[in-house]
Amino acid sequence: MLFRKCELLNHILDSGVIAVIRADDPEKALKVADAVHSGGIDAIEITMTVPDAVEVIRELRKHYRDGQVLLGAGTVLDAQTARLAIAAGTDFVVAPHLDPETVRLCNRYQKPCMPGAMSVREVVEAMELGADAVKIFPGSLVGPGFIKAVRGPLPQAALIPTGGVSLDNVSQWIGAGAVAVGVGGEITRKGLLNGDFTLITRTAAAFVEQVRLARRK
Repeated sequence: MLFRKCELLNHILDSGVIAVIRADDPEKALKVADAVHSGGIDAIEITMTVPDAVEVIRELRKHYRDGQVLLGAGTVLDAQTARLAIAAGTDFVVAPHLDPETVRLCNRYQKPCMPGAMSVREVVEAMELGADAVKIFPGSLVGPGFIKAVRGPLPQAALIPTGGVSLDNVSQWIGAGAVAVGVGGEITRKGLLNGDFTLITRTAAAFVEQVRLARRK
């Protein structure tokens, strides 16, 4: 089981981009998930703000075989929600804050957990609790320089900025030392507004390419 957890984490980090899906109905969420996957993003996070989010995860788990797509549960505020998401088939859990009980539960079931943090102290506390990576959120308030600064004293920290990551700056985040990025509206907003899911696919592919190029520098 531990080996499986390491495989999941490595797959997420290799992917480089976690697509954060927020939608106002389950059907849209399913369509967006298909669109970003077609664009080459293998790590898909369904936020708990999506209506019937747990059922959306369950449906996606039926649609995509294990390993084909990594399904995450996002905006997880407590251990009870994390447990429901894991039972529905989620592969990893993401939170906007650091909740010790959620981290412990994920470790109990050997699922990668990425709690949110906005300070060096919170990053260290998350690592000490056994978080597999730390979500820097909201990234728009700190910028890529924060990643570089934190990795000075904490080079072992696996940091994933979310919020404020765009096609224009994703290379800066990766160059600063982010192990991956979480991207939501920058991939999905225009496509959802126009009902253009092919646009979502193209934007997802552009993010994947930008991360690939940034890692080669």
